Amino acid sequence: MWDYTDKVMDHFKNPRNVGAIENPDGVGEVGSLACGDALKLTFKLNDEKRIADAKFQTFGCASAIASSSALTEMIKGMTIDEADQVTNQHIAEFLGGLPEQKMHCSVMGREALEVAIENYRTGSTSKKILEGKVICNCFGITEDEIEHVVRDNNLTTSEQVTNYCKAGGGCGGCIPQIDTIIERIQAELKKAQAPAAPKPRTILEKIRLIEETMEREIRPTLQRDGGDIELIDVSSDLVTIAFRGMCAQCNVAEFTMRDVVQAKLREFVSADITVEEAKT
Repeated sequence: MWDYTDKVMDHFKNPRNVGAIENPDGVGEVGSLACGDALKLTFKLNDEKRIADAKFQTFGCASAIASSSALTEMIKGMTIDEADQVTNQHIAEFLGGLPEQKMHCSVMGREALEVAIENYRTGSTSKKILEGKVICNCFGITEDEIEHVVRDNNLTTSEQVTNYCKAGGGCGGCIPQIDTIIERIQAELKKAQAPAAPKPRTILEKIRLIEETMEREIRPTLQRDGGDIELIDVSSDLVTIAFRGMCAQCNVAEFTMRDVVQAKLREFVSADITVEEAKT
C-alpha cells in the first residue's frame, strides 16, 4: 500500500472538477491507455482572461486522479502566463507530497497543462505529439521527455526517471541510455552552476593592488633589516622592482625577490605574476 497523504486520499475519493468543458479555450491530452495512464484537461477563460473553470478526465491510479483534481483547483483564477509556471513539483507539494514511485502522475498533469496552453495559444493539436528519439519503447518515452523530467526535477538516477515518467520501467533495456542522458545533463547543470570567472582587473587596479600588497606584506619585512623596495613598472603580469637600502647590496637579493616579493604578489594579486629586478 502506498503511503498517501490525507490530501491525496481526499482528492482521490472526492475528486474535484471531473468531466469536460463544452467549447473549451484550451484542451490537453496526454498519456495512453496502453501505458496505463491517460489524462484530458480542458479549461475556460473569463472576460479578464483568467481561468474560470478547469476539468479533467483520467484513466489511472489514485495518484493520477488526485494530481489531476489538484491541478484543476490550482489553476482556477490564474492567467495563462501564471498557469504556465505551474510545475509537477507544485502539484506534488499542493497534495502534501506523493510517493516517489508515483511522481509520474504529477508530471502527466504538468504535461497536459502544457499541451492545453499551447492549444489555446496556437490552436495546434490538443494531443501531445512525441518529439525526439524514442528511448523507452515499452512506454513510448522520448529522449526529449526524459531530458525534461531530469532537468525540471534534478534527477540523478535511472530509478528516479522511471518514477517520474515510467521510462525504464518495462523491460529495462533502455536504462543504459537513460544513465547516459542523466550524466550529460548533470554535467551541463554543474557547469552552469560553476562560479563565473573573475572579471579581469584593469592595469590601474592591478597596480593599486600590487602597491597595497607591497606596503602591507613585503615592505615591513625588508625595512626591519634596513632595506626597502620600490615599484618600477607593471607590464601585464611582469612586475619590475628595485631594492633600496641594505637590500640593494644584499647577497640573497635573488632569493628575496623570488621567495618573498614574487610569492606574496602571486598570493594576493595573481598567480601569473613574475617579478624581475630593474637593471641598473
